[in-house]
Amino acid sequence: MNAFYTITLLIVSNCFMTLAWYGHLKLQSIGTITDHTPLLIIILSSWLLALPEYICQVNGNRIGFIENGGPFTLMQLKIIQEVLSIAIFTVFSVMVFKGQPIQWNHIAAFFCLILAVYFVFLK
Repeated sequence: MNAFYTITLLIVSNCFMTLAWYGHLKLQSIGTITDHTPLLIIILSSWLLALPEYICQVNGNRIGFIENGGPFTLMQLKIIQEVLSIAIFTVFSVMVFKGQPIQWNHIAAFFCLILAVYFVFLK
């Protein structure tokens, strides 16, 4: 069950992270945020979104870490996090930034990340 909780918390964490890092770009493109919006406001808004991201990230890593009774090594946790991060970012960019197409090299890079997961779990 720890693996399920870990993965779920990392997915939620990455959703918040993607919104915090890239959501303001979409808000700018649709005019909600203008060039005159103070950068400090954008940064503080991103930090507010990053807080639940960190809460989920830290808890997910603590639950999943093998030395805390979880099923994953430190390296496995990091690779899982990176694959989830790029997968969630890809879904976000395709759904929110519709003018940003996925190209063959993006798919190739994602495949390399999947290979990283395979190799990090190889005994």
